[in-house]
Amino acid sequence: MPFRVGPMELVLVLLLALLIFGPDRIAKLGGELGKSISAFQREMKKENEDTEEESSTSEAA
Repeated sequence: MPFRVGPMELVLVLLLALLIFGPDRIAKLGGELGKSISAFQREMKKENEDTEEESSTSEAA
């Protein structure tokens, strides 16, 4: 049986997070999460470029 999360469950989770962490801490956590996602995407893009470069040089040989 699949687990489905509806809008009311999301609101409940967000309210609980607000009560537990407070608005300042949630904003701080959101900022850190955004920085982490950006760094991950940057590294993945760099890795993809390196892989494409290696495959193009091996094809030329």
